[in-house]
Amino acid sequence: MRELLRGRFARRLAMAFAFLGIGAAALTAVLVNAAFGARFDDYLAKQQQVRQQQLVALFTAEYTQDNAWKPESLNELAPTVTMTGSEAELRGPAGQRIWSLADARVDAATLAMHRDMMGIGDLGPPRELPITVGGERVGTLDVRVPQGQIPAVDRDFRSDVNQLLVAGGLTAGLVALVVGLYTARRATAPIAELTRAAEDLAAGQRDRRVTTIPDNEIGQLATAFNTMADRVEKEDELRRAFAADVAHELRTPLAIVRSELEAVQDGIREPTGKVITSLHDETLRLGRLIADLEALASADAAAFTLERTPLSLTTLLRDTITGLADRFTEAGLVLHTDLDDVSVDGDPVRLRQIVTNQLTNALKFVPPGGTVTVTLCEKDGWAEVRVTDTGPGVPPEDLPRVFDRFFRGRDTRADGSGIGLAVAAELAAAHGGTLTADSEPGHGTTFTTRIPAIGRRPAAAGGRRSE
Repeated sequence: MRELLRGRFARRLAMAFAFLGIGAAALTAVLVNAAFGARFDDYLAKQQQVRQQQLVALFTAEYTQDNAWKPESLNELAPTVTMTGSEAELRGPAGQRIWSLADARVDAATLAMHRDMMGIGDLGPPRELPITVGGERVGTLDVRVPQGQIPAVDRDFRSDVNQLLVAGGLTAGLVALVVGLYTARRATAPIAELTRAAEDLAAGQRDRRVTTIPDNEIGQLATAFNTMADRVEKEDELRRAFAADVAHELRTPLAIVRSELEAVQDGIREPTGKVITSLHDETLRLGRLIADLEALASADAAAFTLERTPLSLTTLLRDTITGLADRFTEAGLVLHTDLDDVSVDGDPVRLRQIVTNQLTNALKFVPPGGTVTVTLCEKDGWAEVRVTDTGPGVPPEDLPRVFDRFFRGRDTRADGSGIGLAVAAELAAAHGGTLTADSEPGHGTTFTTRIPAIGRRPAAAGGRRSE
């Protein structure tokens, strides 16, 4: 079916080329014939004008001999006028009739015979030609002179040109058809491959790519398709990894709860307070995991659900830090702040979640006696929030993955789903900003959140994460 459709498209394209060639030849023929017609019409008009001038000169000379019109002398002009095949009638200055060929006994049949013998064509339209002598109008000559005929040589030339144009049009059409077929085949080959690749991709072949990429618009389309296919494949891998991670995270607490309950049912363990507490802790762990998953799902759709409002980011940070101050004190951590006055247009709940996730992340990884510093400033039109800690830092090989969902480093000592920073990064992106991480093992980590500030038009932000 694809080959059939491709063949139809190629034939249509080739026929379009052929019709274009024939149409161009036909248009050329029309223009050439129009040009010839105009030239021939000028040629015939000049012939008529010459005959008219000859007759005017003939009658002017006759008047000049006696300075008067004499019918007997005018009759002597009849043979000359008859030989031209023209009709003529002379009127005086006052418009009175003076003479005509009928006065010389020349009828219309005789004139027609002369025109046929001489091959000078039929009579043209009537003309009134003034006759002047010494600047004075002495009469008016009403004449109809033959229209004339195109010479045989000219007619043959025009016919030859038309034949050449017809032959050229057919040749052009044939050449255009061949070129069209060749061009259509070359043009449709990448399209056909792109179609097959799209069908294969839709059928589940995620590794399908377009290999023929010409240097034109179709090549750009093929490149865009390959890019899309890469993203689809990557999304599939992420989806599978996400499902596996979720299953793993849910399996562990469920297995513990099941084993504990089965032990109680079998009488192996007593439902003591310790067992109940253990089961309660596991259910809390499941609840936290589900809450994290809900937060992640809402972060994915945050760009469509953000309830933006102009707000003081300074006040929001100060309130958030105050709410977590007791937890930092209990963990034996020192919390410093350096907050400038900066305003943004954002969702206060989501912005607070971004900061909270970073601070709770510091609570997990910074050992007692450490320090966490939160700074806020406006830089190049961006509200920049930095959360810097004195913890152990992130290994270089783990740093590019700190914002991946469910990622937890090999040296992680704290419990957690590995979703918090991923949620924070998604929410920052939903606000049109970025979240990046910089770290050096043994020297702590700095998370930098950048959100467009109010009243400024920020330059383009960098990537979401630090590599």
